[in-house]
Amino acid sequence: MKIVDVRSLAIEDVKVVRFARFRDERGYFTEPYRRSDLELDPATGFLGGLDFPQANESYSRAGVVRGLHFQWNPFMGKLVRTVRGRMVDLAVDIRLGSPTFGGIVAYDLPSSPDGDWSEWIWVPPGFAHGNYFTEETIIEYFCTGEYSPGNEGAVSPLAEDLDWSLCPAELRDEFRALLDAGATLSAKDRDAGSLADWQAHPSSAVFLYSELGGTAS
Repeated sequence: MKIVDVRSLAIEDVKVVRFARFRDERGYFTEPYRRSDLELDPATGFLGGLDFPQANESYSRAGVVRGLHFQWNPFMGKLVRTVRGRMVDLAVDIRLGSPTFGGIVAYDLPSSPDGDWSEWIWVPPGFAHGNYFTEETIIEYFCTGEYSPGNEGAVSPLAEDLDWSLCPAELRDEFRALLDAGATLSAKDRDAGSLADWQAHPSSAVFLYSELGGTAS
């Protein structure tokens, strides 16, 4: 795995890892994941020591919105990439005591076979995760914990108390336009409730900024 670049989004703990593709007249070859490279590269030290016991794949049609989901016991961080199509990834800080609590960041991850690189986005524990899609898209994500029914929660992407000020304006506006055009959401996601609803839930205290390795943005 040849790591090209690592950078933080507006909330520093959400990272983007860019890795190289090796191209020739046949097409390209890439190594999207090698644990030793991610653990040994100083730029990806935030992934050091993490295990990924579960991998998921998701297909979404154009106009779909998913999320915003999270899990505890075990915590579930997610390393996410677009295999085909275009995903805009969303992450909301739900760490109590965080200076960016309630802030949502968005990142555009289109996939093109013509590019010299591709990218992962790292969404650590303490963030609610979701995405939206403007075309048919397949994504893959590695999880640091196995799915645990009864230990999961969600905030509706429609919640009015999310802070979108950290997002690129063009992605925020695109998301709102997608909703206005009649985006497809599951009933579970649509009715998940607000950030304040989750904050009032007893289990919200499992996500503490001071205990999840939070760094100042």
